[in-house]
Amino acid sequence: MSDFDIRYVARLARVALTPEEEKKLGNQLGLILGYIDQLKQVNVDGVEPLSHAVPLFNVTRPDIPAPSLDHEAALRNAPSKASGLFVVPKIVE
Repeated sequence: MSDFDIRYVARLARVALTPEEEKKLGNQLGLILGYIDQLKQVNVDGVEPLSHAVPLFNVTRPDIPAPSLDHEAALRNAPSKASGLFVVPKIVE
């Protein structure tokens, strides 16, 4: 296919290409676009659109309340603590 400009595509992708790479990647992209044109010719009447090729199911556990750590147990392995709180490095001036 010759209706695209590989230099324009490379500039959009912010990729610097040598002339050899332009030729090689231009040919490869042309083959890909040609294959997409072939797919456009496939009859898809009656085919439902998909968001995924296979059905997805939520695999997370149910949200059931459970007892949590007590205050002392949560702070037991803290590298630094003060007044019953975790002490963390200051990240905002």
